[in-house]
Amino acid sequence: MRNLWIFISKYNAFFLLIFFLVLSLILLVNNNSYQRASAWNSSNFMIGLAYQRVNSFTSYLSLGRTNDSLALENAVLRNRLKTSLFNDSIEQHEVTDTLTEQQYTYIVAKVINNSIHQKNNYITINRGLNHGIQKGMGVVSAKGIVGIVLNVSERFATIQSVLHSDTRISASVNGDIGSLVWGEGNYDPRLAILKDIPNHVIVKRGNKVVTSGYSLFPSGLEIGRVTRTGLKGGDSFLDIEIWLSTNFSNLQYVYVINNMFAQEQKDLETLNKTE
Repeated sequence: MRNLWIFISKYNAFFLLIFFLVLSLILLVNNNSYQRASAWNSSNFMIGLAYQRVNSFTSYLSLGRTNDSLALENAVLRNRLKTSLFNDSIEQHEVTDTLTEQQYTYIVAKVINNSIHQKNNYITINRGLNHGIQKGMGVVSAKGIVGIVLNVSERFATIQSVLHSDTRISASVNGDIGSLVWGEGNYDPRLAILKDIPNHVIVKRGNKVVTSGYSLFPSGLEIGRVTRTGLKGGDSFLDIEIWLSTNFSNLQYVYVINNMFAQEQKDLETLNKTE
C-alpha cells in the first residue's frame, strides 16, 4: 500500500490531468445536445462493432453443427424429390391410374478421409451397417455423383470414388447413353471421359451430362458439363471430355442412395441368368 501511495504522489499531475479531462468530457456531453448525440452514436457504433465481432466468432465455432443440420435437411429434401419416387402408371383409353411410392432414400454422411491424387481413389465416411449402408449403394454430393460404396463396417464405409480407374457410371447426354470413366491418360480430379456415344450424335460444349437411370443412381442427376467433343473413341463412337460437377478436393458431406427396389431387381436378373 505504501508503494502505491508513493506511485500516486509521484505522478499526481498526470492523474489530475486524466481526472479533469474525463470530467470535462462528461460535462461537455451532458450539457450540449450535439456532442451528446455524437457521443451516443460513436458508442453505439463501437458496441455494435464489438457485438459483430463476437457474433462472427461464435458463429465460426458453431459451423460444424450448422453444416450437420443443413446436410441432414438436404437428405430429407432429397427423399421428397420426384426422382426418388417409383412411378407405376397404367394408361388405358381415357382412364389413368397412377401410383407413386418411395423408391430412393438418402442417408447423409460426413467424409472423414478422401484421396484425389492417386490412380485409384477412395473416400471414407462415418456411416456403416448400423446406419443402413450396404455395399454397392450409389453415393452423391450436393453438386453431383461421388462413387459407389465398396466396403462397410458397423460404423464406417469406404467408397470407390468416381476418380477410380475401375469405376463405370451409366450416363446420358442429349438422351444418348454412354459410360463415364476416369483416368485414361488424364488424372485431373475435375475431368472425366464419357465413352461410347455414337459419333452421329451432335454434342456441344456446355451440354449437361446426367445419370441415365440404368445404374445405381436415379435418372437425371447431374454429373457434369461437356468441355471437349473432338475425342475419337473408335470408328462408330465418340469419347467426350466432361468437367465434373463434384469438386472432390473440398468434399465434406455426401448422400448414400438406398434403392429400396434394388434387391428385387437383382433377384429377377439373377433368375434370368440361371434359365
